[in-house]
Formats: sequence, structure tokens, C-alpha cells
Amino acid sequence: MSSHVLASNILPSTKVVASTKVVASVLHGPKDLRKEERDLGPPGPGELRVVIHATGLCGSDLHYYNHFRNGDIVVREPLTLGHESFGIVVAMHPDLDTPTAMFQPGDRVALEVGQPCQECRCCKSGRYNICANMVFRSSARSFPHAQGTLQHAINHPAIYCHKLPLHVSYKLGALVEPLSVALHAVDRANLSPREAVLVFGAGPVGLLCAAVTKATTPAAKVIIADIQAERVKFAIENGFADDGIVVPAGGPGGLEDVKVRLAFSKYVADIVKESSIFVQDYDDGEDDGPSGITATFECTGVESCMQAAIYATEAGGRIMIIGMGNPIQTLPIGAAALREVDFIGVFRYRQGVYARAIELLASNNPDLPNLERIVTHQFCGMDNVPAAFEMAGRVKDDDGKLVLKVVVRT
Repeated sequence: MSSHVLASNILPSTKVVASTKVVASVLHGPKDLRKEERDLGPPGPGELRVVIHATGLCGSDLHYYNHFRNGDIVVREPLTLGHESFGIVVAMHPDLDTPTAMFQPGDRVALEVGQPCQECRCCKSGRYNICANMVFRSSARSFPHAQGTLQHAINHPAIYCHKLPLHVSYKLGALVEPLSVALHAVDRANLSPREAVLVFGAGPVGLLCAAVTKATTPAAKVIIADIQAERVKFAIENGFADDGIVVPAGGPGGLEDVKVRLAFSKYVADIVKESSIFVQDYDDGEDDGPSGITATFECTGVESCMQAAIYATEAGGRIMIIGMGNPIQTLPIGAAALREVDFIGVFRYRQGVYARAIELLASNNPDLPNLERIVTHQFCGMDNVPAAFEMAGRVKDDDGKLVLKVVVRT
């Protein structure tokens, strides 16, 4: 049976149909993606059936695809990837006393794919993102694994489905999840007007952190740093940053002397400190520009970038740790402690951030860069999911075009 036939069986309805079959992309091992049929039962109490129309590929998805693991988290059964998704409601559980009553077939929704326990201290304080019992689609942390969104349809709790206004495109719908990460990071940074902000990493998450900074703290100055000159150029030309730094590639490797590695990181920090934003005046004439970096978003997970972040951040500043790299790193802790440079962990997003991300997308905020430009490549259909993953792992495509966010339309 073709995927088109399967998809056509999932028709909008206020009545719950019997189990149906959907097509899913399923990972069985490193780079071993298979298109398979699976049964999808009717939505349970409080659930919606959502046909998935677009899913962005995340760095964690790429780790699973390449290695069948993400850091210390090993896949233990076939896994469908994908968690940055936009879809259309087609059916729901008929109980009108549940949150499903707020929806109707045809509603456009962004999916918040983490399902916490709602009972622990973290959940009750609004920090459901660090719930120890979190079940997150496309993550192998829980077992059985919560299957991701690279399938034609899923049943999902209505409380974690968020309506999208008609003028918010499917591309932006697929960016709500990483945008929520960036919004949570900026919340954690607690920025003040006229701060100088440094972003390490000009990939999608770094660009979104820069964009949210621009939109919520427009008087702040943003510097973005990356080893890829094309990414830095993209960030500046599209209004994500005020200045950009191309970090020298080929720094000392992990087997080199620690002093040599730290010296390289200091060198990178010194380059950042020479940014032109530190000699610029504000147009209103009230104050001069910032004198140093007071908030750094580390979005790479690379040890040398974390080291450089410590050296580049001013005394009393803070570093938001967003990138998921090597879990064990050598860091100049004294350089942070003696200057009270704070480390602030950022993991996904708190309760309520998803809705705020959608509000930001719908606001027509003139200070928000055009986020659709982050979506550089699209692939259609389950047959092309492997090609989409291969593209997501590249810096440029065969035509020399920059690769940032890859979206699969299903």
C-alpha cells in the first residue's frame, strides 16, 4: 500500500475511527532508516490525532542517525526520529470534558512533544523540562522509546498541541520547538538593555538565540562566532547579529597539552573582544556602546568554545550552556570563579514557553529577523528521509548553498 493511500485514510473527523495504518521512518541502526507501516489506534482520552506535515531535523536526531546513540543514551529498539513538528488535527477523542474540546478538525498545531509526570517537584514548579520521568518523542532516554514525528500521523495529548495562526507558515511551525529552546535560554540569561551578547555557534539554535535576543532586547548588541565564514556572513546579512567572528579552525586537539589548548581558547576570546561593537555609539546619544561581553550563549558543546566563553565573558557575567557536546571537558574554572562568571544550564524549555514562542512568531515584531530563512532545505515524503539526514550533516549542498535547517514534509 502506498504512503499516499495510507495518508488518505486519515480524514478529518469529529468521530474517532478504528485503528488505521500509517507510514513511519524507523531507525534500526547507524544510518539504517527503513520505511515501515505501523498501527495507529484511536486517540485516547484527552488526545488528538494529528497528521504530521513538516518536521525539522535536529542535532540530536542527527546523532541518533549517525551513531544509533546520542552521547550516553543508546537506542534499544527501532526508533522513529523527529520532534520539531507542525501538523493538522484530523480527529480527537469524543469526550467533551477533556482539553480536546478546544480543538476541531483542520486546526493547525505545533507539537510540544515532551510529556512529563506532572507530579514531581520540578513539574509543579513549572520546570517540567527537568522532570526525571519525562517521556520525549524521538529520545531513547525512556523505554519503551517514545516514537518521534517522522510518521504520517500520531495521537498526542491535546494539552501539548498549540494552535498556530493562519499567517504562521508550516516552516515557522516546524521551528517552534527550537525557538522555544532559544526563548528559554534568553529567559535564563535575564538580559538588560544595552548588554553585549556573544553567541558561539551560528547553526539554527545559535541563530535563534541571537534572533530572540534581538526581538526581546533590541538595544542589546549581538556578536556571533563560528568556524564557518558562510554562517557568520548569513547571520550578519540577515539581521541576526551586529558583528561576527570567524573562529580559527584547526585548534589543538584533545591529546595536546592542556596549557596549549587553553592558550588557543584565550586567543579566540581576544579576537571576540576586538569586535567593532565595543567602539560603536548608540544612535540616541545617551550612552556609549557596551564595554564587554556580559552574556554568552554557548551553542556548540565544543570544549574550546566553552573555554573561550569563560575568557571572553566579563566579570559578573554569565554563560548559558546550551550545546550538548562532550559531557566531560577541561575548563578554566578559576577564571570563572574568581570573576564570578556564572554557568547557567539550559535544557529544552519550561512550561508555558511554547505558547510564548508562537506569540512571538505571530507578533510581526519588527526586531525579529526573518526566521524562515533558517530553513534552507526541504525534502518531501518518507522515501527522502535518508537524503534529508545526509543533507543535515553537511555544511553546503552540491550547489554550494549553505545548509542550516533541513525540514521534511510528509
